[in-house]
Amino acid sequence: MLEMLNRARANQESSRASGLSSIKTETSYQCQECKDNEGYFVKVEEEMSVKGVPTMVPMDRWVDCKCKRNRDIGRTFKSSKITEEFLLKRFENFGLERRPAIIRSAFQTAKVYADNFQQLRNSRENSICLLGNPGSGKTHLLMAVANELMNQNVKVLYFPWVEGFNEIKDDLSQMDERISRLQKVDVLFIDDMWKGRKSPTEFQIEQAFAIINYRYMEKKPILISSERSIDQMCDIDEALGSRINEMCKDFRIVMKGGRELNYRLREEEVQWELL
Repeated sequence: MLEMLNRARANQESSRASGLSSIKTETSYQCQECKDNEGYFVKVEEEMSVKGVPTMVPMDRWVDCKCKRNRDIGRTFKSSKITEEFLLKRFENFGLERRPAIIRSAFQTAKVYADNFQQLRNSRENSICLLGNPGSGKTHLLMAVANELMNQNVKVLYFPWVEGFNEIKDDLSQMDERISRLQKVDVLFIDDMWKGRKSPTEFQIEQAFAIINYRYMEKKPILISSERSIDQMCDIDEALGSRINEMCKDFRIVMKGGRELNYRLREEEVQWELL
């Protein structure tokens, strides 16, 4: 902690001493507020006794930046780092122009969920899942939800299914700690659940049930994106699929259709139209 405080002081003094340094921060840091120090000093006044007389004394106090609270959640997993790209996924930059009605419905559902999270977070139906075609915007919308929640000081852990399980299996000595973090974090975002294999491994099924069942019993919200439907999840493990269905009952959208749902292909089509 002392090393971090000294580093922060050095950065602040360097920034004040050099105009070039302050210009650089505009493009070099992921968090402009704390310059990636995960906190900063603020001026406060505290009452102290000076020769027996109560006196307000100006002092520097270290304050953790909100980016530190968010980064701390992801540190157990390298794959869960909250990147600059993650932070840029917002409702405001989700393109709705010429998108099918089901995509617009997913957008509205995600927005309503984020806006009402504090009222529903302790209920049984406190979660959201966006299911269906690749390229339909599932991850963007749920990242937008996650960013809204983090702005409300809600701790969110991002767990990309394939990379996350690969990381767990690569170091089983940390498995218990990692599974516990997935179980207990305020909100868990599982991205591309069941991705990567035609049939999930027994290891994935067992650990996924341990995570989901714990969160189900403790009424801890989950955000899930997946190309599989609830029925397909139940075919993998009915107890697990039915729990997800109940938790996401009020906020479940299935985006099924043709390639018109895939924004990546749509962007390419628009480019051809302009040629």
